[in-house]
Amino acid sequence: MASARLTSVDLLRGCALAGMIVVHFHIHSIESLAGLSDIIRTLVWRLVEEKAHGTFALLFGAGFALMMRNAEARGAPFVRIYLRRLAALAAFGFIAHAGFGFNVLIGYAVWGVPLLFVRHWSTRKLIALAVVSAGSVTLYAALRALYWYMTLGPDGLEAAGSAVVATGRHVREALAAAEAGTSYAALFAARLDHMAWFYRQPFSIMPGATLTLFITGLLFLRHGLFERPLEHVRVIAGLMIFGLLSWLAEVFLDVPFLGLIRGQWLTFTYVGAALLLLAWRPVWQQRLSAVGQAGRMALTNYLAQIAVVDVLFSGYGVGLPPIHAGWGLVMAMTLFAGLAAFSVWWLRTFRYGPAEWLWRRLTYGGNALPSGEPIWPRIN
Repeated sequence: MASARLTSVDLLRGCALAGMIVVHFHIHSIESLAGLSDIIRTLVWRLVEEKAHGTFALLFGAGFALMMRNAEARGAPFVRIYLRRLAALAAFGFIAHAGFGFNVLIGYAVWGVPLLFVRHWSTRKLIALAVVSAGSVTLYAALRALYWYMTLGPDGLEAAGSAVVATGRHVREALAAAEAGTSYAALFAARLDHMAWFYRQPFSIMPGATLTLFITGLLFLRHGLFERPLEHVRVIAGLMIFGLLSWLAEVFLDVPFLGLIRGQWLTFTYVGAALLLLAWRPVWQQRLSAVGQAGRMALTNYLAQIAVVDVLFSGYGVGLPPIHAGWGLVMAMTLFAGLAAFSVWWLRTFRYGPAEWLWRRLTYGGNALPSGEPIWPRIN
């Protein structure tokens, strides 16, 4: 059962990585009002954009629960080890954001900390926290607007809102200008300015969907949905239906529902469908083995692809102009195929990808990892 669970997690990570690469090329595609390019852009926006991130976040929560379970079984000091792991992830996140302009990892490192305080909560309490977290950004924005209204009046509320929008626009315009320029030093400085603004915004200082998905992944592992999906078909099917209905509500009703009903919950549909498919048709584990190998090296491959995308589309590198969405999709899948092939080749010799090895090394320290393997474990 353990190997099947790990296979399903690796495959899901690999699929999420493929989706993330598609999204990153989609960002640099031409905005058009008709034709094939518009159809592809709409499909990526509706079906992939937030869902790839959502899958990664859900799997992060599952990874937290698995790490905790393993550490407790060994009698290891889980809290210290986990905090070191998050600190190392934050370092990777700084490199990703300041160096290449991608911001996901720091958010994971920050919102991974609260999991420590709630890890032994009951399932009911965790679900309640997940609901509160999902609506936190919308609630914060509403309370801030109410505070401005009460203290500044209607005109002051409008002026404060306009100032916030103007500041954000100024920072983004400065970043876009630096990305178009040929100086990497100027771009790095602009990204640092963008980070200083970005991590003060409501979507950064409130847990939002990120913590909700972390908790969902934790509960998935706690209750055996990864290890024994066929014992939980009703639960998985219910989550899949909820995810699909939430997505349909966002697409066709366009009502925010305080952030509780959102298209990103289509992640539950994707993850549930994948778990059931792999359980009912195990042959797909072998057919998609290259995707799973890419998922085993998700951090290495994530860092590699953001570096490639940045070099391709920034002025200091190749400086490609916006591309047709169809070509973006082809380029994204070509890059993913290359990363998957590299992962298969690498893992024939080593147990971990380069970034994964460094992450583990920074997490555990010393001259050996928990299982006793050497610092740079080769497969004999």
